[in-house]
Amino acid sequence: MNLTVRRANYDDKKYADIICKQIEYSAKVRGTGISRRDPEYIKKKMVDGFSVIAFFNGNLAGFSYFEVFENKKFLSNSGLIVFPKYRFHGLAKMMKLKIFKLSKKKFPNSKIFSITTSPAVIKINTDLGFKPVLFSELTKSETFWKGCKSCTNYEILLRKKKKMCFCTGLLYDPKYKKKDFYLDKGEKILLAYSGGLDTSYCLKYLTNKGYKVITIIINTGGFKNKELELIEKRALKIGAIYHYSINAKEYYYYKCIKYLIYGNILKNNTYPLSVSSERFFQAILIAEFSKKLNVKAISHGSTGAGNDQVRFDLAFKILCPETVIITPIREKKLSRKEEVDFLERKGLTISWKKAKYSINKGIWGTSIGGEETLNSSTSLPEEAYPSKLSEKKKKFLELEFKKGELISINKIKDLKLNNILKIEKISSKFAIGRDCHVGDTILGIKGRVGFEASAALLIIKAHQLLEKHILTKWQIYWKDQLSNWYGNLLHEAQYLDPIMRDIECFFKNSQKRVSGKVKILLNPYRLELIGIESEFDMMKSKIAKYGEMNNDWTSDEVKGFIKIFGNQMKIYHNIKKEYYD
Repeated sequence: MNLTVRRANYDDKKYADIICKQIEYSAKVRGTGISRRDPEYIKKKMVDGFSVIAFFNGNLAGFSYFEVFENKKFLSNSGLIVFPKYRFHGLAKMMKLKIFKLSKKKFPNSKIFSITTSPAVIKINTDLGFKPVLFSELTKSETFWKGCKSCTNYEILLRKKKKMCFCTGLLYDPKYKKKDFYLDKGEKILLAYSGGLDTSYCLKYLTNKGYKVITIIINTGGFKNKELELIEKRALKIGAIYHYSINAKEYYYYKCIKYLIYGNILKNNTYPLSVSSERFFQAILIAEFSKKLNVKAISHGSTGAGNDQVRFDLAFKILCPETVIITPIREKKLSRKEEVDFLERKGLTISWKKAKYSINKGIWGTSIGGEETLNSSTSLPEEAYPSKLSEKKKKFLELEFKKGELISINKIKDLKLNNILKIEKISSKFAIGRDCHVGDTILGIKGRVGFEASAALLIIKAHQLLEKHILTKWQIYWKDQLSNWYGNLLHEAQYLDPIMRDIECFFKNSQKRVSGKVKILLNPYRLELIGIESEFDMMKSKIAKYGEMNNDWTSDEVKGFIKIFGNQMKIYHNIKKEYYD
């Protein structure tokens, strides 16, 4: 289900006739309301940017517009229509919110009003801050009231001297004190909670505002059971009414890591998308959980500078578009000190002492930030890395893959996820997989992040070596192109774009023969790829072997091939010679 609500434009004029017919039909069914609109008038609203249009899976599904009266003193949000077959999906609320925001953006000082007989529209408008008022508080413009002529109740309006009718008058005055986040006190908010300073501030701030906050943590591999227990205790202590801890390690593997291995994905040929790839999947599960809990809002602790805010917000807007997104730290532009001061004033004496290095651990690697990563000229010291060199004696590993997935280590089979954890435990002792990634944030800012990802680097390099022996040169070439795109799109929060499913299908199909064993030698700070064994190894071909005499063609056939193979280059250089001569 794909719901889209956007500002209408010139190209949407083709829909004007069908919109007018639907407005007239709906008014007849209701037995009330303005029944006729002129298609040319609707077209003008589209061209002027004074309307919004809705689509359901690409099909026209709704429309609304606004009008300006009394020299911009009043605006009316009018003509809201949702086509019958697309009702009960939340489109009316989405359009109301969109046209409301558009109205305020274009005319921030104008009063916005609406008259309606629909209880649903009344509820939506009051949630936005509209108040029921007498008609005498609305516009005096004759142009507006003449628009009611096509309503079956117009005579009643005239008899009452335009003071009242069956419609309820609703008015939004920008001078009204707004409700926080368009929510009532006591309403439920689902907070993505990690137990750190930022999300603890959000929890206390929201409970202090009178909201009922439910906290949730999605564990994609970065937390141990003891840590999860401490996080739950902290959440409940600060004021959460309930806390959920969701084990999503298997989900994360099958939705993401599997394809990172298939694609040998290293962003900028360096970074295995360690922690950054987790965020969007955490956001997806939070969005799905919010629908089960039927909460009106989701909150997270992102600031206004990083990538995670884009990943969270985008997932929420796509998967639960009617849910309000609350980001107190981003909206209030808070510093770390301001957060700590607030929590201390509220009686929370938890130590928020900042470590010298920020560490984010995940199943696919650990990211490391510090003073050194904030500039371009220094590297992270040994002390910054969580895993220390503790093994100096060389160690051989044999990894076995089946259709691109790791199924055993040193001939011992286990679950794919467990194999990753085992390799990390072994290889991290050699301090393998350390580096500093330089890249571009989604917001266009250059940045550096240190990381250690011994398991990810080892698995990817082993898998890539196996593919070099098994896949054709064009499979490898096109896989490299698509892998680069897949990694970039995943990093930039585009996971839900259908192109990602298309690339995943290519990846999966390419792995049909990627089965075999890879031998690796582990050394302090580095690994050596020794070789592979596979029944699909193309170097074992009986047809031809590199560097040796082959029996499948003659020397004359080779000469003919070379002559034809270089034909275009010979033509090019002959033309060049003739031109210069």
